[in-house]
Amino acid sequence: MSILPGPVHLRQVRTGNLQTLLLALLDGPASRAELAQRTGLTKATVASLAEPLLRQRILTEDPELNTGRGRPSRPLRFSADAPVAIGAEINVRHLGVTVQRLDGSTVSEQRLDIDNRHRDADELIEPLAELVRTAITESDADVLGVGLAVPGIVHDGTVVHAPNVPGLTGIRIGDRLAAALGEPTVAVDNEANLAALAHVWPHRLAGDDFVYVSGDVGIGAGIVLGGDLFRGGSGFAGELGHVIIERGGRACSCGSHGCVEQYAGLDAIFTAAATPGLDALRAALHRGDTRSRSAVNCAGSALGTALVSLINVCDIATVVLGGSYATFFDDLAPGVRAELGTGVLATARRPVTLAVSPLGRGAVARGAAALITRRCCLEPELLLAQGATGDERTTTG
Repeated sequence: MSILPGPVHLRQVRTGNLQTLLLALLDGPASRAELAQRTGLTKATVASLAEPLLRQRILTEDPELNTGRGRPSRPLRFSADAPVAIGAEINVRHLGVTVQRLDGSTVSEQRLDIDNRHRDADELIEPLAELVRTAITESDADVLGVGLAVPGIVHDGTVVHAPNVPGLTGIRIGDRLAAALGEPTVAVDNEANLAALAHVWPHRLAGDDFVYVSGDVGIGAGIVLGGDLFRGGSGFAGELGHVIIERGGRACSCGSHGCVEQYAGLDAIFTAAATPGLDALRAALHRGDTRSRSAVNCAGSALGTALVSLINVCDIATVVLGGSYATFFDDLAPGVRAELGTGVLATARRPVTLAVSPLGRGAVARGAAALITRRCCLEPELLLAQGATGDERTTTG
């Protein structure tokens, strides 16, 4: 069906206006008059744009609000009954799924702790697809689409490099998941990139320029410049875990030696601290165990050393630590800050801010969902088409 009829240039104008309206609503509920002020559109245009969004339950109206000035208004907001986005995550030691609304609010989150290092693609898809199916059933909503985050480099839908989950390498894992779910497509990207995206969309949580560092068995970085992800020419940008900090050092799964993840990744920290896992490490840090504190401080120094090189090249003033690093940030941060304070050339003019992710360990799956919600807000014809399909199912069901 034709969602936006009329001449091409008029459809383009209307699509642009719809995009403007949806982006304005990300800043919160507002009346038609307030939205006209936010967007620069006329109130009549706002009303015309809102009508199909209301009819398809993408937006909803609040009860009348009497401010004492003029006629009572009925603020518009994204509807809790609107279609949702699914964000799925394959990580080294867990699988995760989140369900998000268009405004970025979370409907539900699920996490399955499972070691994926020696699983092949089929062994990964089966439990992940089951998590996604459960999330869709429990949300009881139409689905806008599915995004998938993986601990590896993705190029044109193929995972080309995943040293910590080698079963993903060379696999079009999004196509495998789409087939298992009966979805037309699944959008796939690197887990650190998507965690960084979650700090940009739908709201800027760390400014316009920052590097997000995802800490787990591997270490990845999502680089954001001017509010946009920087991926590099082949998508390899942000492979912080494989920055060499010791020539001829410890062997790494990537085939090199002396990579920072061999000194600051979780496995390296657990070994140095003599703790069997993350919960045990955090408990040891809490009770002041000297071996654990020393292990984490050394890891912080190693991570800081790698970050110094990145910051000196990119001139970024904000570093956000996420993933498992967020769970023991206070213990890790001193070692990182010590290296940044002495090694970053621009420190005297602009100190580096080191912050913990407000999204914690949920950033990756949220970023995978953001792939979908962002696309639908920037390409509203997709959103309207989805809403129309949902209306048809409701009418004929």
